Amino acid sequence: MKITHEIKESTIIITLDGELDASSSVILDEELSDPEIMKYSKILVDCKNLHYISSAGLGVFISHLQRFEDAQIKLIFFNMQDKVRNVFEILGLDLLMTIVSNYEEALTIADE
Repeated sequence: MKITHEIKESTIIITLDGELDASSSVILDEELSDPEIMKYSKILVDCKNLHYISSAGLGVFISHLQRFEDAQIKLIFFNMQDKVRNVFEILGLDLLMTIVSNYEEALTIADE
């Protein structure tokens, strides 16, 4: 798993590349736990190259969701592959988290 990020004003774009499993979820958790991330009002997660997500990977996002909501930080997933999106939908996480088709849509929703 490769995790990169790009900063654009009040937005951080996190790109996930590979498989988000138990071992790589620790790295993602460290990234999302960094106090610096709380200075952004929008966290956009690019899932274009995310090929697999385990329960541990899902757990990382779930564990940070309330903290982001309390701080009025928008967490938005985009470019999600169908097989990864199906995991979110089967577990009902698409009702708790914002998932959109592409970057432009993510920006539009983030600015609402």
